[in-house]
Amino acid sequence: MVTNNDIERRLWAAADQLWANSSLKPSEFSTPVLGLIFLRYADHKFTTAEAALSKKTGVAQGRRRVGKTDYQAEGVLYLPEKARFSVLQKLPEGQDLGGAVIEAMKAIEAENEELRDVLPKTYKRLDNATLIELFRVLGSVPMDIEGDAFGKIYEYFIGKFAMKEGQKGGEFFTPTSIVKLIVEVIEPLHGKICDPACGSGGMFVQSARFVENHKRKPTDEISIYGQERVADTIRLCKMNLAVHGLSGDIRQGNTYYEDLHNSTNGGKGGKFDFVMANPPFNVSGVDKEKVREDHRFSLGVPSTDNANYLWIQVFYHALNDKGRAGFVMANSAADARGAELEIRKRLIQSGAVDVMISIGPNFFYTVTLPCTLWFFDRDKSKTPRKDRVLSLDARHIYRQIDRAHRDFTPNQTEFLANIVRLYRGEDIELIQGSEPLMKEHFGKNLHSYADVPGLCKAATLKEIEAHGWSLNPGRYVGVREQDDDGFDLTERLGELNEELETLNAEARAFEERIAENVARILNGQD
Repeated sequence: MVTNNDIERRLWAAADQLWANSSLKPSEFSTPVLGLIFLRYADHKFTTAEAALSKKTGVAQGRRRVGKTDYQAEGVLYLPEKARFSVLQKLPEGQDLGGAVIEAMKAIEAENEELRDVLPKTYKRLDNATLIELFRVLGSVPMDIEGDAFGKIYEYFIGKFAMKEGQKGGEFFTPTSIVKLIVEVIEPLHGKICDPACGSGGMFVQSARFVENHKRKPTDEISIYGQERVADTIRLCKMNLAVHGLSGDIRQGNTYYEDLHNSTNGGKGGKFDFVMANPPFNVSGVDKEKVREDHRFSLGVPSTDNANYLWIQVFYHALNDKGRAGFVMANSAADARGAELEIRKRLIQSGAVDVMISIGPNFFYTVTLPCTLWFFDRDKSKTPRKDRVLSLDARHIYRQIDRAHRDFTPNQTEFLANIVRLYRGEDIELIQGSEPLMKEHFGKNLHSYADVPGLCKAATLKEIEAHGWSLNPGRYVGVREQDDDGFDLTERLGELNEELETLNAEARAFEERIAENVARILNGQD
């Protein structure tokens, strides 16, 4: 039996070979290919709806023709005849296929306002032979394919293109296993979801899938709000939402200076139920004078030239009084000193910091460094865990994809999320096969949380204060039991690099303090 994974791999192999024989950069090839996947999806949905509508009473009896509003009522994009993938695929071989696809994209945008200026129109860069082959490859996807297949194909291609594009790819794509873990921890079943650095929209897609997995309809349960600086990335995001049957309010703007969704209600309190993001790490050059009076940074503007704690505050202040957030952050932020330490202290004392998870190296396509996942829960102060923060060290949990890349298996993701569920007093889930891992670490009692050395520790605020308000999980979980004396050089180098990041952050803080003291002395002499 051919699975969706087999189809994804076969399609990618064919598309990758076509790219290898072209003169295009990955970014020049990826956009039109993703556009064709979108077109194939739209035609698939339109054909399915067309068959269903033709059987409905009234239409079937010939009393009226099926129109645009009928398709829209079914939640399907309306496609004019010339914009059908199946029609384009049958054009005579000598015809200008690139021009025909461009006209098809324009026609779809004209009929579907939410896609205006979103679809790619760069098909003249591809020669006719390459386009014909792409149509053949994508046309081979069976029409009876199960589930959210085209959405998964689109995601798979985005991930593969991100690997090809290196650093630029990292600007729009967060590895799916990281996104899934964030979603499993914050559990966005119902409400308004915001990603202020939304990239290609992976956080939204996985949130919708989480809702579906819990037997609910995403379009009835969640509302999507995003902000992104790069126009081309917004187009990727809107197409990604469309191939998953979703839509959202995605706006272009620089999040440091623009709060386009009024996330804090003018400083009166956050408006979102869930916030998820993978912001750029350690950004320098943000104009502090422009952000100093912004409600979103009321906990303080960092004295260092580093935007990490601006992002952290954006996420915190966007949440309503019951909201949850999950986001990716540089490891150094958990131990940063100076003004950043004061901001972190205030966040911890607010009771909102809920869970910290250390992730090992090689999960991202652009950097080999490890990272930390932060989780806020604004409602935690009303729970028994109000004076605790769960630290979870997942650096030793991963699947090695190839020499340079790792991810989480579904049972590993479920296992890590289950530790958080136990800590919160929630029921665990065993659908993805995490029971052996749960029993290995927690024994037969799978209904109550317990600290596990080297894995997890629910630290008290007093313990956190004693550690200088650090949120580095490694400071709390201790050392895991070793089954053997094996030495993993890659793992150890990652740990040493992590320590170096922390020391560098402390060194910068000391430099600032010395500079401030010298300036004070000199001013006193004046």
